[in-house]
Amino acid sequence: MNATTTELVEQVTRHRLYTHPIWEHWAESPPPPDVVGALFHQIQCFCASTRPGGALPEGLRALGLGHQAELLEEIVASEAGHGPELATMAAHIINQAAGRSVFGDLYDQAVIEAGLKKASDRILGTLPAYDPITGLTVQARRAITVFERRKLTDPASVMRNLGTALALEIISNQELIPGEKLALVDSGHYRVSLDAPEMHYLKEHWGECGAEHQHEANVVTAVETALSRDNEQLIHRGVVDFLEALVRLWDVLDAALLQSGYAEAA
Repeated sequence: MNATTTELVEQVTRHRLYTHPIWEHWAESPPPPDVVGALFHQIQCFCASTRPGGALPEGLRALGLGHQAELLEEIVASEAGHGPELATMAAHIINQAAGRSVFGDLYDQAVIEAGLKKASDRILGTLPAYDPITGLTVQARRAITVFERRKLTDPASVMRNLGTALALEIISNQELIPGEKLALVDSGHYRVSLDAPEMHYLKEHWGECGAEHQHEANVVTAVETALSRDNEQLIHRGVVDFLEALVRLWDVLDAALLQSGYAEAA
């Protein structure tokens, strides 16, 4: 990596999102099944917003960055179809937490996701600006909005989106997936292993052989080969957009669901 790309990566790893205590709090004290459902609803909806590439590959090609577009398209193709697997994992964890079959069919995505939303509505519905239609906190909606910019193809938006992609894949590989493994598997609360078929989503994404490791490598290469004096500030802004949006979501989930004692400043 050139020095500026290294600095961008270090910006992500120095941010408080990178070491957020939400996963440790979850691992230390297993929350009730409804709380697990509310957590999964917010996380699942956010993750779903990050998978489509939107117009980002098209925008990169319009700037003459065809190789970078291909690297991003590989990530998009790799992530396709993971929504059902994440729903299955969530349902399995909730069943394990409850000690009974809350979800009878672990592969009925629609029923599972509706159940997760109901849990979120019951527990988080009184939070300020909670949206009863989507079942999302305002923090989740703001984090999702960052990825709605992928609809835009103007050069400034494309470069910001590339920076957001960089931060997303580093956090996914080094914070989100390891955090889920800590809370769901390593903690022992749910009596599951990565080899369980219901945990395939996590197994496929975990470790140096996992999908997220390759995704991070792809986007680092894309940024490294696209970075210039003309676009470095835009890429930097995209990194910040993602980090500041997602850390607010982790903050509110940690405070409202895992009782960390955090209180968001007015």
